[in-house]
Amino acid sequence: MSPHRWEKSSYCQEGDACVHISTTPTAIHLTDRPAPPHTVLTVGPAAFAALLRSLKSRAVTGG
Repeated sequence: MSPHRWEKSSYCQEGDACVHISTTPTAIHLTDRPAPPHTVLTVGPAAFAALLRSLKSRAVTGG
């Protein structure tokens, strides 16, 4: 059993193309399936914020 409380992305489509996220005070955990998670990417809050800024910037500029 995973110790994480996984939440599905609000941008998730039907099927398996989803991102699930779990947070702690010091880390952000991402996986493509929560039960059981096969691969978990763990980053710090600053790195995750930088990723979000980059993705939002690309969405605005179309790049």
